[in-house]
Amino acid sequence: MFYWFMKHIVAGPLMKALFRPWVVGAENIPRTGGVILASNHLSVIDSVFLPLYLDRRISFLAKSDYFTGTGFTGWLTRTFMRATGQLPIDRSGGKASEASLNTGLGVLGRGELLGIYPEGTRSPDARMYRGRTGVARMVLEAGVPIVPVAMIDTEKVMPIGTRLPKLRRPGIIIGEPLDFSRFEGLEGDRFVLRSITDELMYELNRLSGQEYVDVYATTMKNKPSPAR
Repeated sequence: MFYWFMKHIVAGPLMKALFRPWVVGAENIPRTGGVILASNHLSVIDSVFLPLYLDRRISFLAKSDYFTGTGFTGWLTRTFMRATGQLPIDRSGGKASEASLNTGLGVLGRGELLGIYPEGTRSPDARMYRGRTGVARMVLEAGVPIVPVAMIDTEKVMPIGTRLPKLRRPGIIIGEPLDFSRFEGLEGDRFVLRSITDELMYELNRLSGQEYVDVYATTMKNKPSPAR
């Protein structure tokens, strides 16, 4: 109810009026059944713009840190994350990764839309980085279609480090569903998972037009700054 209220009564109409996002390919999203929407990730506001133009509710997997803050700011962040349909996951690896996978599978098992950012984190510089294979494993285990989504210019609306969005017009390009059913039963094969992930990232790169960098975004973020 809160999600519907925020989308249709409060935040949704305001965001559409102020930013006027353009959308291409909304008809490519299946009307029923579990579906993964895999998107590039340029800004924290990506998870706000995309749901505005979907007829179906979407849930995103978001790092658990967003849900554990204290004080008024922590409460405000938690409220925002829940209002936009985001689910807390632990990204520390091992058993935490398994729990995250199960959270996503639960959403898909209920026949709902699940939003995933294959790069694992926001791009630090608007370029596209290597995809993580967790999305491929989820596709094979759930047996659902995956739809590539390219967010355009959202990093100009809310650059990393800013608190308030800027009035820019972003875009959303929704590609045709990708079918990986030919790999059914091979979710334990790491070479197959990498192949699926790379094919997905190639399609995202084609839709977005971003420069591609064949390393993980976290590696780039953790890279020490050059000495001056």
